Amino acid sequence: MDEETEPPEQSEQSGQTEQPATGSVVCARCGTTAEGGTVPVTWLSSVEDGRRLHFCESCARLHIRAIESRLDSLWW
Repeated sequence: MDEETEPPEQSEQSGQTEQPATGSVVCARCGTTAEGGTVPVTWLSSVEDGRRLHFCESCARLHIRAIESRLDSLWW
């Protein structure tokens, strides 16, 4: 495999997964903001621990193997 998988860590980044008050959509992994306040077609949506998370195209492509293995985003 070309990527390493490590156990999940509880990080400060988990607080970034919430959408800001402005209604814009933010990538739960890198913080990229989508234009227009709607989720672009190329972004990935996931429900983890009862929360809806959105991931930008770059993050989804980078971690596609972990996503296809159905690992929670904490693992990648």
